[in-house]
Amino acid sequence: MDQRIVEFISALRSSGVRVSLAESADAIKAIATVGVTDRETFKNALKATLVKEPADVPSFEQLFPLYFGHEGPPMQPPHGLSPEQQEQLRRAIEQLREQLRQLMQMLAQGQQPTREQMQQFAQKAGIDRGMRGSRQVQEWLTERMLRQMGLTPEQVQDALEALMKQLKQQGMSAEGRQEVRETVAGNAEALREQVARFVGQSLLNQPDDNPRRQRIDDLMNRPLASLSEAEADELRNHVRRLVARLRSRAALRMRRGKQGYFDAKGTIRYNQRNMGVPIELKMKRRHLKPKLTVIVDVSTSMRPVAEFMLRMVYEMQDQISKARSFAFISDMHEISMIFAENRPQDAVEIVLRELPPGYYNTDLGHSLSTFCEKFSDSVDSRTTLIFVGDGRNNYNDPRTDLVQMLRMRARRVIWFNPEPPYQWGHGDSDMLAYAPLCHAVHQVATLKQLADAIDDLFQTR
Repeated sequence: MDQRIVEFISALRSSGVRVSLAESADAIKAIATVGVTDRETFKNALKATLVKEPADVPSFEQLFPLYFGHEGPPMQPPHGLSPEQQEQLRRAIEQLREQLRQLMQMLAQGQQPTREQMQQFAQKAGIDRGMRGSRQVQEWLTERMLRQMGLTPEQVQDALEALMKQLKQQGMSAEGRQEVRETVAGNAEALREQVARFVGQSLLNQPDDNPRRQRIDDLMNRPLASLSEAEADELRNHVRRLVARLRSRAALRMRRGKQGYFDAKGTIRYNQRNMGVPIELKMKRRHLKPKLTVIVDVSTSMRPVAEFMLRMVYEMQDQISKARSFAFISDMHEISMIFAENRPQDAVEIVLRELPPGYYNTDLGHSLSTFCEKFSDSVDSRTTLIFVGDGRNNYNDPRTDLVQMLRMRARRVIWFNPEPPYQWGHGDSDMLAYAPLCHAVHQVATLKQLADAIDDLFQTR
């Protein structure tokens, strides 16, 4: 018990509670006096000796049950199986894949994971270094560790169905399979409680914002299309900080590049008047801020990427000489004025509301035809033309001839596509036809990939 109290005091210190050596000794003496049989008396003795400030009470209340609560319900083996059915269960588990086999050995046979195994799972989940945080952080980290162990309800259900299939092939009765099913469900719940307690005890020694940063990093590397609305909101709140970093990098490159580059023809012409004695070098000024025309697919499959792309581009307006933007599903619409008259986050919402999504009606070919008829003045020799889309046309004419024409007019043509290259050309994808017409193609399934692609855009001017 003394060792558990020492660990508890260490956790209090990590959470910002000041506890001296003398106070630590007082706590151990107090517990020796009052004993551990009465939980409330035990708790009050620790609080009286270790907590001096009212502001420290919440930390004490949060940590106490993690160190002096129940250890969580133990896992149980199936009790209603005959020896023959237990052998069938053992053989069925042996037939499963390695990861499922380890999971079912724990859940179906009640094999308790050791602390070393729990620490290994925690390390794989990224919580091996002791962390501290709120209840929300604890819940999030618990979810990560449960997923690493294969203990989310969906993972357990998939593993259980695989086991049930094997047991049926082994000839186990329906009653026996039901006994195993109930045992697995009970043990899964018990193990989830144990994991939650283990994670709670691991929330030490790190500042509060580390788990927050780790969560943002985790979300930035998740496909945008897979995010829940709450997770997308977290990234929306993060976009301005992300853009601030990109803006600073772009501004630094602009300062470094202001001197321009050597202009050989200009130097010769200027120095002809004095026969080159003395010679004066002339520099050609760089157009440092890019001129952008952005064409964005806002159909159902592309909405998450389109939203974040438009937010980031218009948040970086001070690093762009001019930007015009267009959105399409089945036809092309200019949306530049919406962004000129509204804040970026409001403008994005207006655009997505005015162009409601639909399934199977994307037509980039027709949209390009409209673009070339009505908006071709938005592309010239200084323009970087950016397509944001998956290159899927619902088997309509892709009009690569129009992309080729735009490439001849533009400075550069860049394509941002959330799909990986191995999906190009499958089904209604025309990316294999579009890609050779572009100067660069970037995969932008995640916010990190999108940020890297935009950063590269400001490097290549």
